[in-house]
Amino acid sequence: MSDDKNTVKSVVKAFTVLQAFGPDASELVLADVARAAGLDNGTAFRLLNTLVSLGYVEKVPDTRRFRLTFKCLDLGFNAIARSDLRSLARPLLRAMVSDRIEAASIGVLDGQEVVYIERIQAGLARLAVDVRIGYRIPAYSSALGRAILSRMPVDVQRALLEASSPRQLTAHTVTEIDRLLAQIAQARTDGYAVSDQETVTGLRVIAAPILDEDGVPIAALSAVAPSFGRTLEEFIADASEATCEAARRLSLAVRAAGGTAAQHTTT
Repeated sequence: MSDDKNTVKSVVKAFTVLQAFGPDASELVLADVARAAGLDNGTAFRLLNTLVSLGYVEKVPDTRRFRLTFKCLDLGFNAIARSDLRSLARPLLRAMVSDRIEAASIGVLDGQEVVYIERIQAGLARLAVDVRIGYRIPAYSSALGRAILSRMPVDVQRALLEASSPRQLTAHTVTEIDRLLAQIAQARTDGYAVSDQETVTGLRVIAAPILDEDGVPIAALSAVAPSFGRTLEEFIADASEATCEAARRLSLAVRAAGGTAAQHTTT
């Protein structure tokens, strides 16, 4: 940080105190805070007590330790409260796209179809795949659809699949209701769903659900790659962790923002 004359150094020091706390240091004594923040004990003490009076730090009862309060979350929540699902998703989707994942998307359920509401695409031109916002695909054949369905009651899953009248879209499309239900059940167990060339020949997709604060699926997030050059197992190994982590982070952001995505389970 520069020594700009417009910088208030006491504010900078206060934030170094807040940043001293973390997942592995949730409760700290004064000396630990001072050491982590690069401050002397006297300065750290005054800053801690100021933050206590403002409600951002509290003393742990019957100890000499301090910890952050939930008021700190308000700063982050206020920053994202104006954001919708698409704007929250974009940086996560961009971060996923790489030389191993050529596209990443968000889809919501509308009747028996999944509607794409956001997509970042770097490749797939050689497969003549050009999915745009608003594009629709069947829920039964898509990883996005199966990921969303995996968090719904089984009777709702069956009703939607039966209403869809699954048909063969590629040589790989699964159309039997019981097999589809088994795939959806496996997706719930794994935390992600996979579609191996079932909607588009040559395309593999992995998706994880985005859940609201009650665990209801409001959308799903997917990663896409061509089927050639890697086995299905290699694709899953490459993409599953990133996909699930991005969906988890987006779920948290949506809950904080109080956001939802319009969806219908049947028509």
